[in-house]
Amino acid sequence: MAPRKNAKGGGGNSSSSSSSSSPSSCTSGGSSSAGARKETKHGGHKNGRKGGLSGSSFFTWFMVIALLGVWTSVAVVWFDLVDYEEVLGKLGIYDADGDGDFDVDDAKVLLVKKKKPKLLNKFDKTIKAELDAAEKLRKRGKIEEAVHAFEELVQKYPQSPGARYGKAKCEDDLAEMKRSNEILRRAIKTYQEAASLPDVPADLVKLSLKRRSDRQQFLGHMRGSLLTLQKLVELFPDDTSLKNDLGVGYLLIGDNDSAKKIYEEVLNVAPNDGFAKVHYGFILKAQNKIAESIPYLKEGIESGDPGTDDGRFYFHLGDAMQRVGNKEAYKWYELGHQRGHFASVWQRSLYNVHGLKAQPWWTPKETGYTELVKSLERNWKLIRDEGLAVMDRAQGLFLPEDENLREKGDWSQFTLWQQGRKNENACKGAPKTCSLLDKFPETTGCRRGQIKYSVMHPGTHVWPHTGPTNCRLRMHLGLVIPKEGCKIRCANETKTWEEGKVLIFDDSFEHEVWQDATSFRLIFIVDVWHPELTPHQRRSLPAI
Repeated sequence: MAPRKNAKGGGGNSSSSSSSSSPSSCTSGGSSSAGARKETKHGGHKNGRKGGLSGSSFFTWFMVIALLGVWTSVAVVWFDLVDYEEVLGKLGIYDADGDGDFDVDDAKVLLVKKKKPKLLNKFDKTIKAELDAAEKLRKRGKIEEAVHAFEELVQKYPQSPGARYGKAKCEDDLAEMKRSNEILRRAIKTYQEAASLPDVPADLVKLSLKRRSDRQQFLGHMRGSLLTLQKLVELFPDDTSLKNDLGVGYLLIGDNDSAKKIYEEVLNVAPNDGFAKVHYGFILKAQNKIAESIPYLKEGIESGDPGTDDGRFYFHLGDAMQRVGNKEAYKWYELGHQRGHFASVWQRSLYNVHGLKAQPWWTPKETGYTELVKSLERNWKLIRDEGLAVMDRAQGLFLPEDENLREKGDWSQFTLWQQGRKNENACKGAPKTCSLLDKFPETTGCRRGQIKYSVMHPGTHVWPHTGPTNCRLRMHLGLVIPKEGCKIRCANETKTWEEGKVLIFDDSFEHEVWQDATSFRLIFIVDVWHPELTPHQRRSLPAI
């Protein structure tokens, strides 16, 4: 979900708030796009990797087999010549969690000397065999059988925290398997029950409530999750990782001030905590304390701590550096690209569908939306006149850009569609324009874009920035364009607007705007779905 341990563009085009929102988020429903193109969220890896052993899993097998004295050469492991059944049988003596077999968790205990959580109280130790038998069903993927087994144990031993916790984990797994929010709500309730029984080991309380909070976030129950996190910190006040989680909980409900206090507390006792540093840096940047945010973001990423290698932190670090004139910004963008967070140094959107054609500038023919472009250009004076009429009689309908994208100047917008939803009141001010657009679902149905007028006054500069997603293209129709002084750069090419003509660019690429004319500039912005998205993806991708 977030940058957790598992845990919104110029020329009057403001990106939606995703790229500058909380560095943590939740997803509901778990649906993914169909076909070969899958959406990559929150700076996850966009480039597919070949199958086989990863570096870490290779190292794990190397060490485990070496410990047993059965390793003979790297080739033995790399070319899958090991008899894994035999090896796993021998590894049974290293079963660290008492589930009857050797698995990844046991390997971590063995190799990293990870402190084994104590999940059994005195009573549960007396029924360990029954608990292990039910847990083995869960680990073998026999989830429904495991649910039934743990339910019987709960009925038989209602005082057993282990039985209740096992039941919660099975319900959790079953909810994922059946994609059922109802079952997941049951699991959330059972996690609470497990943590509330008498004589519950502290480690089990911690695991139960942490998972409960995570699942609450998944369902979008942010305030409920926050209460769970607050309880955890109350119970374990010296655990800085729980305070870090609580800080994210505050960010998820938009309470940056409370989150800031939490991370200050953490950094007071653990000044090198990378997770706290990147989140504290993010908050400072959101407060427009640009220069102050840079060392926290930079040092936090450099720490390599879990939860710090997230695209949003590279995004905000580079952006902050650009704003103070630090030429290292592109070094960090390049590093973010190398680590799979950005499609390229120029294209730094974070909510992407893999495999879509990527180029800064497009022609109408390349988009396939030639009829829309022709209609806009044929009716540009009508669109212009309705926009000017709104400016003249009701300036309050044009709202100032509020995403902190301007270095200086005056830039306002009048929105007709947002996230695929028509603003009926706004369309009363531009009825002919809205009627014209109703014929083109590629824009009115684009739930990752907007349709809006954009007016920019002399002396305005829009910082270099990127939009939130590669799933849209942005059309600019020139309405009132001064003869000189207005320009837009996308990637490394700069263009100017013309009255009655459409420019098309991909705002997931870095772009920047200057308005140095002597009079206002008015354009009409029309976002459209990327032409390579399938009908299913256009219906199912979450709005931005």
